[in-house]
Amino acid sequence: MSQKERATEFVVFCIENLADRLGVPGSVIFNKLNSIGAISGFLYPSYESLHTQSKEYILDEIQTYISSHNLSIKL
Repeated sequence: MSQKERATEFVVFCIENLADRLGVPGSVIFNKLNSIGAISGFLYPSYESLHTQSKEYILDEIQTYISSHNLSIKL
């Protein structure tokens, strides 16, 4: 598996697990994260530093990123 494929698998993991945490479909999280630029601007670039962390830590970091950039995922 290439580095890009591993990073993409990580992004999918993040989206699906954040959706589970928030109780919404993965497609909703994907659309919201994509609309605020968090997929290309945070998840892919953070793959190396985040993929070895716990699921809870990763999800907390995503939510912190969203909050710290005055962005929101209003469902």
